[in-house]
Order: sequence, then structure tokens, then C-alpha cells
Amino acid sequence: MRTCQQLALAISGAVAVAVAACADDGGGRQRAPTAVAPAIRITGSDTMVNLVQAFAESYRMVRPEVSIQVAGGGSGVGIAGLIEGILEIAAAGRAMTAGERDVARDRHGTAPREFVVALDALAVYVHPSNPLRQFYVDELAEIYGEGGTIVRWSQLGIANPRCPSDKIVRLGRQNSSGTYAYFREAVLGPGRDYKLGSIDQNGSRDVVTLLSRTPCAVGYSGMAFAFEGVRAVAIAASRQSAAVPPIAATARDGSYVLARPLYFYTPAEPAGPTRAFIEWVRSAAGQEIVTRLGFVGVAPAMPADGR
Repeated sequence: MRTCQQLALAISGAVAVAVAACADDGGGRQRAPTAVAPAIRITGSDTMVNLVQAFAESYRMVRPEVSIQVAGGGSGVGIAGLIEGILEIAAAGRAMTAGERDVARDRHGTAPREFVVALDALAVYVHPSNPLRQFYVDELAEIYGEGGTIVRWSQLGIANPRCPSDKIVRLGRQNSSGTYAYFREAVLGPGRDYKLGSIDQNGSRDVVTLLSRTPCAVGYSGMAFAFEGVRAVAIAASRQSAAVPPIAATARDGSYVLARPLYFYTPAEPAGPTRAFIEWVRSAAGQEIVTRLGFVGVAPAMPADGR
């Protein structure tokens, strides 16, 4: 008679590996293994973790036999897990790099697939007592970028009444975060890194929570993380353009300079439960959750990019 270990069921592709349970029936005989529920492991973007968890909870009402395991850790962590083959889906607030795609292709023999599941506006927040109403992108680059010269609020032409030191306190994200990488690319530009001395947080909500208690601070986080203790500032792409607020309409039409897609990645063309779940996320039912949580929905019929 086979042992429990020999009865282990390896479910590949979109379904996680699981082991069937064996039990003695009281007469020295092992019962047949119980059915193994499909499991989908999703790890990645902290900006997306609450959204993905909401997807999982709602999908359980539709397909209760499918187990969806959700974790954060940052986009880089999710993409690394996808490359290592321990995830069905990586959630990412940035696009995979060409190098990451190449490594994934070499590891799995197929190119990873990309699915846009929502849109986001990466907002720049200040304390509500701060009178600043807009930033230029080049000002943000001088605040956050290596060698940047803007270190005081008065350099932006304002007096910050709750910040007697006048010093700008920079809040940011950890370097495994897709938000960290996206802000560096979109604001600092190619080849420029962050200056040292920022207070880096592990999660998107952590940034706005700390900022709400820090009148001297500026910080960046997703538009869905706004609350009464912080205020999002309009941003102008250049000195010749108008400042645009981070709201759903400007994220959707692309007029907000820091609008970005939010992604699911799979190691290959998804099949079975993973494919069904992604199709549901991109359906009207899934996109209703996107808008309810403060992100911007994509058209349910919108195809993946095919890469």
C-alpha cells in the first residue's frame, strides 16, 4: 500500500502543489486521499495588496473551491517569486524590466504574460496645514533626487506655519517597492538615484500615516491611500503646463503625469483556475471592486498586451 507521501498530488501550472490527506479508517487501511482544492498564490505590490485581498475574498463567493493566498512585500519580491516558480501571479505596481523578462524566459522557457488589472495615480502628499498647492516635476526631482538642491519649503515660495524648522522631511518607500522604482523613473529620470536621508516605509499606507503626523513632510503613495490627515497636491509636468490633480478622470485620460497601470504577471500563458481568476478580475464584477477601493478601472474587454 502506498504511503501518504506517495499519494501527494503535484498540481502544476496555475494550481499550487498540495498534498492529499490520508487517514486510517480504523481497520488499518488508509482511506483514499481527499480532493485537493486549487490554490493560487499571489505576492507583490504593497500598493495592490488590499485590492488583491478584496479580489480574493469576493472571488471566494463565486468559486469557493479555489484558495487564493495573498501576500505583499513589494513588486520586486513578487516578480522574484514568479521567476523562481513559487507563485502563480505576481502583483506589480511597475512593469517588469527587460532583464527580468529575459531571466523569466530562460528559467521557464516561455515569456511572462502581463495583464493590466487597474490604473492608479501616484499622488504626492503633504500635511493639510501645508499651504503648497502644486509641484512641478522638476521641483520633486530636486527634493528627492541625488544632488538635489531643494531642502526647505521656503525655496518653493511658501511659509509652512506648522514647520518652524522649514526643512523638508522626505518620506518614501523601500527599494523593493514598485512605487519606489516607478517614482524614480518618472520623476528623477534616467540614471539619477534618490538622495540619502529619506524616511522609507514598508507600505503605501505607512507613508500617509506617518505624513499625517509630520507637518514638515512630503511623501508619495497611491491615490487610493488618501485620507483626511493628508492632502494630495496637483502636479505640472513642466513649467509650460498646467498642474493636474491625481483623480480618477486624470489617471484614466493620462493627463496626470504620474498615472500608471497596475499589473498581474504570470510565468506563461495562464490556464485553468489562474486564467479564470484573471478573467474575473478584468470583468465588470472585478472592476467594480477596483473603483470601490479608490483605484481606476480598466475596460472589462481590454486585452492583455500580448508580451
